[in-house]
Amino acid sequence: MDPLTKPTVRPTGAGEMFQLLRDGRPRTRSELAQVTGQARSTIAARIDHLLALGLVGPAGEATSTGGRPPATFAFQPSARIVLAIDLGATHARLAVTDLGSTVLAEHQEPITIAHGPGPVLERAAAVGRKLVDQAGRSMSDLVSVGIGLPGPVDHATGRPTNPPIMPGWDDTDVPGIVRGLLGVPVLVDNDVNIMALGEHRAEFPEVDHLLFVKVATGIGAGVISDGTMRRGAQGAAGDLGHIAVPGGRDLLCRCGNTGCLEALASGRAIATALAEQGVEATSTSDVVALVRAGDLRASQAVREAGRDIGGVLAAAVSLLNPSVIVIGGNLAEAGEHLLAGIREVVYRRSLPLATQHLRIVASRTRGRAGVLGASAMAVEHVLSAEAIEGWVQ
Repeated sequence: MDPLTKPTVRPTGAGEMFQLLRDGRPRTRSELAQVTGQARSTIAARIDHLLALGLVGPAGEATSTGGRPPATFAFQPSARIVLAIDLGATHARLAVTDLGSTVLAEHQEPITIAHGPGPVLERAAAVGRKLVDQAGRSMSDLVSVGIGLPGPVDHATGRPTNPPIMPGWDDTDVPGIVRGLLGVPVLVDNDVNIMALGEHRAEFPEVDHLLFVKVATGIGAGVISDGTMRRGAQGAAGDLGHIAVPGGRDLLCRCGNTGCLEALASGRAIATALAEQGVEATSTSDVVALVRAGDLRASQAVREAGRDIGGVLAAAVSLLNPSVIVIGGNLAEAGEHLLAGIREVVYRRSLPLATQHLRIVASRTRGRAGVLGASAMAVEHVLSAEAIEGWVQ
């Protein structure tokens, strides 16, 4: 039986104490007793439980104040591993990480999400097994899987909810399928949410109010407010791609409405517009390559897309008042043309108070935001106080 699903026996409090050690700083039994108010004997018993699990290990000796130096203990992130899966409309990126979200092995390949959950998830599980082997670990070390999907997800169940670019995925039991393939708990969220989480944890841990905007085949945002991910009532918070662009063209969107941001400013929309001008472009990657090659029409199209995105983000800035907006996704690789268009409109249309200290920056995780966020989501699940208590026998 999976150790994370074993019935919890008499609570030991080891899970709560472990949370104090997760920052990685070595502590003595005496320090832990002072912080918790617990008896030294109780602390010793809980340390023994965590040592047995491998989650905590000896970390040398503290400075002696007389007599034998006391031993210190610290979190051991290498004790277990998780699998992080970031699925987009046309790509998959996977990584095996330790419990500190340090990447041990990773892989990226093109996919077609419209092929359906069976083929896509079976391929992801197969690649995941190979990555575990590449990392020099065994499947017995794997304790959880985190997955990001390119569409709305009911976070409580992990099931996609009417995803517009994922035919055949609606209400699919993604956690159940992947757990059946890999045998461990599975957490699922919208891909932009996990990208926001990954960028926040890795690059902006001190920022409490962050908006991550993914601009690729689709457009969406992950909202972090007061340091917490905000998903909304049905998990649809941050769906910028289907907000109408102020003064925008009346183009039909895949959602059935017209004038949506995604229909005007996504990588696919820009490629379509360029193709109508006789420019060879069929994908976001083509658009990025053209901009990098100095193509004037592509550069102008990307900058105009930035302005359209900025028009929608200006409203988001007034509503949410973030201190950082991070622009990621494949189209962000086009560089400053996209950012310049966004900044131009956001700073012009938003109130000075909201933009006084606002930073609009490119993603710093170099394409890893999704897998880092999926890893963090999986790690949070398995290292929660409740989960740790479930491990203790």
